[in-house]
Amino acid sequence: MLDLAEETKPVDTPTPPVRVMVVDDSAIVRGLIVQMVERHPGLAVVARAANGEAALAEMDRTPVDVIVLDLEMPVMDGMTALPLMLAKRPGLRIIVASTLSQRNARISLEALQKGASDYVPKPETGSLVNAAEFERELTSKIMALGRRPAVGATARSNPPIPLAPRRGNPVRPGVIAIGGSTGAPPVLLKVIAGLKDAVTQPILITQHMPATFTALLAEQIERAGGRPCAEGKDGEPILPGRTYVAPGGFHMTVGRSGATPVIRLNQEPPEHYCRPAVDPMLRSAAEVYGNRLAAVILTGMGHDGAEGCRIAATSGGRFAVQDEATSAVWGMPGAAAKTGLAEAVLPADSIADWIKEIAK
Repeated sequence: MLDLAEETKPVDTPTPPVRVMVVDDSAIVRGLIVQMVERHPGLAVVARAANGEAALAEMDRTPVDVIVLDLEMPVMDGMTALPLMLAKRPGLRIIVASTLSQRNARISLEALQKGASDYVPKPETGSLVNAAEFERELTSKIMALGRRPAVGATARSNPPIPLAPRRGNPVRPGVIAIGGSTGAPPVLLKVIAGLKDAVTQPILITQHMPATFTALLAEQIERAGGRPCAEGKDGEPILPGRTYVAPGGFHMTVGRSGATPVIRLNQEPPEHYCRPAVDPMLRSAAEVYGNRLAAVILTGMGHDGAEGCRIAATSGGRFAVQDEATSAVWGMPGAAAKTGLAEAVLPADSIADWIKEIAK
């Protein structure tokens, strides 16, 4: 006899793979990236191209979710193709893959400002260790970005995130600490620009980036915020009115020299596959500043920063996170929000206002 309950039970529909296009003028590099991507379940290379012009033509024929884009190519380079790709398909996710030269780092940061979702440094020729790390980083970012609705799209219905109750008269923060990863640099610059002349507290920033990038990011932050900003140096005092960026390859933490808070750098093992990582910064800042720490977690993959935020909140500090709708990937801010200790879950455009309000 037919079991009607069994007959009407919903059937699990397999999740379609993330559709990837690889754009690189080197046939060897293109082939290697294709192999790396296709080794991973859930990803499928549906197109490949040797330059931006060919990639744009391919987009007319083949739907894609994520493009892995080289910068330096003949006919049409990556920077020229990038805005044309985004115009052709709004919401498209583009990951820039390029070598770690100073010039390419500067162009890659510009690409992030123009709509690229993230950057992955290509490994040095012949380095199998770096190639393995490149594969891990690239494929995890493709998966995270390819499964995410376009920024600004209506987020799927999720259970409400509990917020920590606002305290009646919290103390004025002594330091602002900000962490971010995938999709965060443009948001970070917008936040810093929105704080201009309104916040005197020192600002500590950990952004997941390689060394060549963090010095350039600090330059951009200084221009955006109109206040001194540089990579943190071991032992330097943390002073009002200044911004400190964790240098690539080092965890940036907070220590003391007598009664003065100072920057401490170390090369202890990566956390969450990252160095710098956000958690070491927040743990140490909570130890030194206690209830005078305020933190913000911006868009990013994974859950770096969630534990640091929990420690900050239980030490009497406070934190807010970027909301899902405006995040490229709601990994880091989502994990921090799900601790139930966040004071606010905010769209990108409201984060600077929250910081200014609590900094008064």
